[in-house]
Amino acid sequence: MSYPEPRYFDEHGISGGFHRAADAPPDLRTYAPGTPPAERGTDVHYLGTGDTTNGAFGLYRWEMGPRPSGPAPHFHRTITESFYVLSGTIRLYNGDSWVDGRAGDFLFVPEGGIHAFRNESGEPASMLILFTPGAPREAYFEELAEIAVSGRTLTGEEWTELYLRHDQYMV
Repeated sequence: MSYPEPRYFDEHGISGGFHRAADAPPDLRTYAPGTPPAERGTDVHYLGTGDTTNGAFGLYRWEMGPRPSGPAPHFHRTITESFYVLSGTIRLYNGDSWVDGRAGDFLFVPEGGIHAFRNESGEPASMLILFTPGAPREAYFEELAEIAVSGRTLTGEEWTELYLRHDQYMV
């Protein structure tokens, strides 16, 4: 393993770091405004997007409410995905088995690796999700949130088209 090819060639460094305060409001909510806390879905914080990291990675804080939520097993062809549990208990699937991930637990999934996650604990839970390289996952999350909040239903063909547009292959 070696360092990648250089991406910056000037003799002097530049300023250009991006700061996001810990108390910034979520960028995305997957539930309707006014929903009681016991029924809330997920708040997503876009910590670093493909745009803000020049395509290097996407990093999101995923704050799941107490009701069951999370995707079914799937894989990606173009990106890796990593999960780091911050709080609570999140079920993590590595393609072979489910484990109860607790604060400090980590799961890395390479391209093509089948994976999933769920909060089935009945309590809030949070984690970091890291995608490399920095694919535009925000559009996918925002479309799923709009579907959930609006109650819109998709046909099987519409789901397939949505998944294909976003490098999401369900198994």
